[in-house]
Amino acid sequence: MRMTGPIFRVVALAVLMGHVLSAQALAQGTGLSFSGLDAVRGLPVEIRSDQLQVDNNTGETVFSGNAVLGQGDMRIAAPLIRIVYAPGDGGRIQRLEASGGVTLVTAQEAAEAATAVYEVVAGTVAMRGSVILTQGQNVLSGDRLDVNVRTGQGRMDGNVRTIIQTTP
Repeated sequence: MRMTGPIFRVVALAVLMGHVLSAQALAQGTGLSFSGLDAVRGLPVEIRSDQLQVDNNTGETVFSGNAVLGQGDMRIAAPLIRIVYAPGDGGRIQRLEASGGVTLVTAQEAAEAATAVYEVVAGTVAMRGSVILTQGQNVLSGDRLDVNVRTGQGRMDGNVRTIIQTTP
């Protein structure tokens, strides 16, 4: 699902043809909320991987090799997924870190990046490195994506590109 040369050419062609979308159309066509993450809170978490390492002293668990974490209809896949548990909180996940090429899929969107950090208690997601976010037919890309899943606010920074499908 990596954005390739033809997609960037489509964007360039739209600009060259003078196709300008109003700010209102941009606001209606895109969103950076990851509302699907907040919707699965409290559901059981299932994780599959080739290897598991647990450090009871630090409260970290590392799943490596084809790691896939699922919760409800949300999936995170990466070569390495590190889970940090809240100290003294009976197994409550505090932070989830994924690296090595991350794919995150919810019922509403899909995203890819080099790394992702989900701060569960704060409700924030930070994705870094060639971020691509797909929502329906709309595609956003950039270097960094920060989202607060509780407030529905998000920000994409660095080489931001947007493809918004409009209806005639």
